Amino acid sequence: MASHQAKRGEGIVAGRRIGIDDIEPLLEGLAILGTGGGGNPEWGRAILANDLARGRELWLVSPGDIPDDALVVSGGLMGSVKTLESMSIEDLVARWETEFELLAATSLMEDYLSRKVEYVVPFEAGGLNTPVVLSLAARLGIKAVDGDGLGRSAPETHMSSFLGHGISLTPMSLVDTHGNAIVVSDQVAPTFADEIGRWMVTRGGGMGANNHYPMTGKQLKASVIPGTSSMALALGRTVMAARQSGRDPLLAARDALGGADLFRGEVTSVRGEDRGGFYLTEVVLAGNGPHAGREARMVIKNETMALWIDGRLRAVFPDLVCMLDPATGAGLMSVDLAAGKGVALLGTACHARLRHAATTPAGRSAFGGARYGCPHLAYAPIEQLGPEGCGCPRSGG
Repeated sequence: MASHQAKRGEGIVAGRRIGIDDIEPLLEGLAILGTGGGGNPEWGRAILANDLARGRELWLVSPGDIPDDALVVSGGLMGSVKTLESMSIEDLVARWETEFELLAATSLMEDYLSRKVEYVVPFEAGGLNTPVVLSLAARLGIKAVDGDGLGRSAPETHMSSFLGHGISLTPMSLVDTHGNAIVVSDQVAPTFADEIGRWMVTRGGGMGANNHYPMTGKQLKASVIPGTSSMALALGRTVMAARQSGRDPLLAARDALGGADLFRGEVTSVRGEDRGGFYLTEVVLAGNGPHAGREARMVIKNETMALWIDGRLRAVFPDLVCMLDPATGAGLMSVDLAAGKGVALLGTACHARLRHAATTPAGRSAFGGARYGCPHLAYAPIEQLGPEGCGCPRSGG
């Protein structure tokens, strides 16, 4: 990492400005890519609306436009989706005007590195964790990267393309809602820093914020899942247009994702618990329509991690199992699943960079089934797990 002290906002880099008309389609797409997690888009809506109302500018920049020697950090909120759902959106957004944990975590990272952060990149694609990084960038007067570490959401900070491309998760700065602050300077096991963070937030109000994966612009360009926010915008617009025109929004979402219909049914049972900073769930669905008489079972750790249909493994993390409302095509949150709720499951391959990361030695440890209660599971591409197929992995970029 270069050691020079850069001035915030130094240099002119082109980008795309996010306006009021972009918020709904962006959140619509992020909710689908969130695979059940990534934060409720209602939170993202409140955050972005507050920023725009206060005159802050929300900017996205393509990874390719970032200087090779720029300092980029990733980050976001940390905590159980169940904990977040128990909080007041209005109260939290108001408090963030004076006490914003993510801003505090960034300041802590800058102090540790003795250098100003020049760009921020979302850790994941989700209805809260993407908007909150856009908000961070706006408050810092810098741009957020149009991309992220996953192209979907994931429950743990070591589950990212960055780790699989040799970028260290540490140093990781952490600040919880009580104001406790630490820096995990290094780790031996790839899961250690995240486990420290979960220990901290479960004792610090159930939520916190972090910065991690400090990297150069050159490293970012070789490891980021590019264009995630642009993809979410396009996906959201496609689904919204289908809904408004009377076309099937599920088909629109499937085609936009380049994915497959995995299952349509109704939730028959949900066994869940808030444990160690996660919402762990096993969900069973009874099929209807084209899947009548069949049964699906999902393991969820905030996000969908594995899917079995009639006892046969059909998809496993990091490939995507997107949960949608059958009538509207809107992305569903895992905490909203309850007996009797209709669910449509769409599957698609993760980006090629994330697939590569999952198969590295570090990735096998960080992504493996033991992380979500299925130690016997190893990653297998979604197109190899069922006759329907989901096409090829999304191409690198």
